[in-house]
Amino acid sequence: MAQTVFDRSERRAWAGQADAYAASFAKLCAYAVPGLLRAAGVREGARVLDVGTGTGTVAAAACERGANVTAVDADPGMVARAAQAVPDAHVRLAALPRLPFADDEFDAVIGNFVLNHVGQPREALKELRRVTRPGGLIAVTIWAVPPAAGQALLGRAVQAAGVTRPAHLPALAPEDDFPRTEQGLAALLGEAGLRNAACDTLAWDHRTTREEWWSGPAAGVATIGQIVTSQASAVIAEIKGHFDLLCAEFTGPDGALVLPHAALMAHGQA
Repeated sequence: MAQTVFDRSERRAWAGQADAYAASFAKLCAYAVPGLLRAAGVREGARVLDVGTGTGTVAAAACERGANVTAVDADPGMVARAAQAVPDAHVRLAALPRLPFADDEFDAVIGNFVLNHVGQPREALKELRRVTRPGGLIAVTIWAVPPAAGQALLGRAVQAAGVTRPAHLPALAPEDDFPRTEQGLAALLGEAGLRNAACDTLAWDHRTTREEWWSGPAAGVATIGQIVTSQASAVIAEIKGHFDLLCAEFTGPDGALVLPHAALMAHGQA
């Protein structure tokens, strides 16, 4: 299974972004971790694979439960940061759609928002199934579409400035995409051969600050950051101006941003 144009674009976009991600969006993505561990049945002694570990949040939580944890990420900077943060896990460089593990090697596999960043989600899930023992559990998250109000804030600021997605940032190929709904994600797991697939929506308010929330896109983190940083300085300033105005909708009495988010969490059995 070869990498797609989308995969290669994702690798370039995330290169060198470990520190900026840790300081911005990592806290947001951590919300789903307890639910993922429960859905995957992570317990003491279980062989657990954390795919797309990022800064190691899932791996750390699984280690705290006494699991034997292997964690992989496609970016060397993320691998280095996760290895330092979670010394009890075996952290290595690897990327979907092909993982360097034997069939049936793990009792549980977790992918926290990793399916957002692969060019062939079905093939990625088939690979997760391959490395999971029969009867083992796989649990994944993705962002819901349409996005919740807080998640849409940065995109609204970009749109208000008249900015569209640059041509050098390819979207997922239509034949590889799927509905980002509970039904759509559960069906995707079923198509990948997982049994008893189910999906629920996680909804929460992410508390942050204007400075922290802007720091991610300003550094080029994620697709929204690549869109922002590919603009001329005057356009970036315009986006930031719209962002500041829109933040008023989400600013609480204490001055913090309170951003409603929603994600889909699905699980199935190999």
